[in-house]
Amino acid sequence: MKAVVCREHGLPDKLALVTDWPEPPLGADEVLIDVKAAGLNFPDVLIIQNKYQTKPELPFVPGGECAGVVREVGSAVSRFKPGDRVISTGTHGAFCQTVATQENSVFPIPEGLDFEQAAGISVTYFTSWYALRQRANIQPGETLLVLGAAGGVGTTAVELGKLLGARVIAAASSDEKLALCKQLGADEVINYSEVSLKDAVKELTGGRGVDVVYDPVGGDYTEPAVRSMAWNGRYLVVGFASGPIPSIPLNLTLLKGCSIVGVFWGRFMTEEPEANLENIQTLWKLFAEGKLKPVVTDVFPIEEYREAYQCMMERRARGKVILTL
Repeated sequence: MKAVVCREHGLPDKLALVTDWPEPPLGADEVLIDVKAAGLNFPDVLIIQNKYQTKPELPFVPGGECAGVVREVGSAVSRFKPGDRVISTGTHGAFCQTVATQENSVFPIPEGLDFEQAAGISVTYFTSWYALRQRANIQPGETLLVLGAAGGVGTTAVELGKLLGARVIAAASSDEKLALCKQLGADEVINYSEVSLKDAVKELTGGRGVDVVYDPVGGDYTEPAVRSMAWNGRYLVVGFASGPIPSIPLNLTLLKGCSIVGVFWGRFMTEEPEANLENIQTLWKLFAEGKLKPVVTDVFPIEEYREAYQCMMERRARGKVILTL
């Protein structure tokens, strides 16, 4: 079958598109899915460089999420049947024509979404809902600052933050990206390629600071964002899309009375499966009610996987980057 394969660690130019990758065997508790679309996320950039927490043996197929149609189910599977439209989430293996995934990592596609929209919702929406609800316990009326607000997880944080009653300040690197954030409901925007993030937050909050920071970017923006925290604020460490993992002067947490909170949805899913399932059920209801709509603006056929990776790595994406098969 057709698949993007990582045979040696490195940048996307080390990947190869093959047509003879073997189809996966089907285990008793697994679902065999014919993939229609797959979502590209920042961990997919890290994993091919051997820089991610999960380190699959070479060779492997990258890709942590996909959407498609169930072809076959194992003998122990009870929740799905052939023909069901589903999404699948994991750490790798999705950038190919067919995947076999354990039943507990498969979910029905929310009502009203096509394959391209559905392929990108698990990592982004699941992460942002977990971050804002369980990790930040954000409350109506609080102020939320979203860094990298036009990216895959950033757009969902803006959307969900507004839905949860927060005042949302979206920060991104271009006016075009910020226009998208305004469409998603951001109350205020900051172009941090043109102005000081710290000064802009101070002005927008009257010097009080923000209650919650959602940070999937890291790098040079981390310290000024921590310095922009309000008393009892919560700083959500989501990822490091800019590359460098920042070092934060810990005295700032003392002076600000704020918390630095890690957000690792993948581990939450395994450590607290019942809470994760409740989150998903809530999100599915919001999708069905039309209150959430995934942003998909960068779609590539799988043959253009290198261009898709570059879109992600150069931080040009607005919403999700999707590969189609």
